[in-house]
Amino acid sequence: MDAGGGICYAAGFGMEEHIEVEGKILQVLAGTMFRVELDNKHQVLATISGKMRKKFVKLTVGDRVKMEMSQYDLNKARIVWRIG
Repeated sequence: MDAGGGICYAAGFGMEEHIEVEGKILQVLAGTMFRVELDNKHQVLATISGKMRKKFVKLTVGDRVKMEMSQYDLNKARIVWRIG
């Protein structure tokens, strides 16, 4: 930790690897949350990334999306790209 009380990221610690997956939106939930089914039939809870939210990208049921998932929690994801 540094003197300011924040966390010091040195030598790559704290940098998390993301798993990129694709899926299809099954259900639109409240608060920009979506139920998405992956290609292997696993369902995850996904939210829109900040850049997509800033650009007002609209997502509906049936859209194909590219997502990033943490390797530690495979039930949640972040939608980063709308494929179609």
